[in-house]
Amino acid sequence: MPITEIKAVDILVPLRRQEARGNYETARRMRSSIGQVFRYAVATARADHDPTFALRDALITPKVQHMAALTNREDFARLLQVIWTYEAGSEITRSALKLMAMLYTRPGELRLAHWKEFDFEKRVWTLPEERMKMRRPHHKPLAEPVIEILRKLQEQTGNRVRVFPSLTGNDRSISENTMNQALRRMSFTKEEMTPHGFRSSASSLLNESGLWNPDAIEAELAHADTNQVRRIYHRALYWEERVRMADWWAQEVMTMAQG
Repeated sequence: MPITEIKAVDILVPLRRQEARGNYETARRMRSSIGQVFRYAVATARADHDPTFALRDALITPKVQHMAALTNREDFARLLQVIWTYEAGSEITRSALKLMAMLYTRPGELRLAHWKEFDFEKRVWTLPEERMKMRRPHHKPLAEPVIEILRKLQEQTGNRVRVFPSLTGNDRSISENTMNQALRRMSFTKEEMTPHGFRSSASSLLNESGLWNPDAIEAELAHADTNQVRRIYHRALYWEERVRMADWWAQEVMTMAQG
């Protein structure tokens, strides 16, 4: 169909089809993607308006599902002890779980990492904007225990582009399910812990410690700040505190892992 002839009702049909299957979030993302096409058409004089705007309240809002996480220190320590003594699976998977505990990034940000992003001398990991949820570069301070894990892993995968390469392909990273499956083999159910849950675990225990500014913790988690000036200011202001916090947290993780 010519784009000028497509109306809101035409777009609603495939969206309702997704909703009928229970894919509420998919339907919302489809509406967003279709809207991007129409806004581009408007900007390039190919269309007069974006019909998806009229559908913004027409779709079912999906219920927010929080990722399972162990936020109690005793429970989290038990998890770490299992990870540090886990002998099944590959060194790549074990290292990924250890680094999730210490760095608490989003799982995709870690598993898709490239070796070129790490500077061991400056003790910093620079995550490119295309891999960040908020589409801006993010810098993570690296504590010594983190560097030790990475250097050991480098002996195995350092000749590859990716830090966590898939065993089935040179140009691919481990899959989203690799860490999930490892946690299940460790007898942690999906209701207890997920790879994304390491973020909640770290956030809860860092805040409970009372040692760190909540804004520094939020900056380390790379959460969004809608105020651009405030975001830039906080990123610079809390860097030194984030470095100290990274060292402290890594030692806490090692202490819990060693029982």
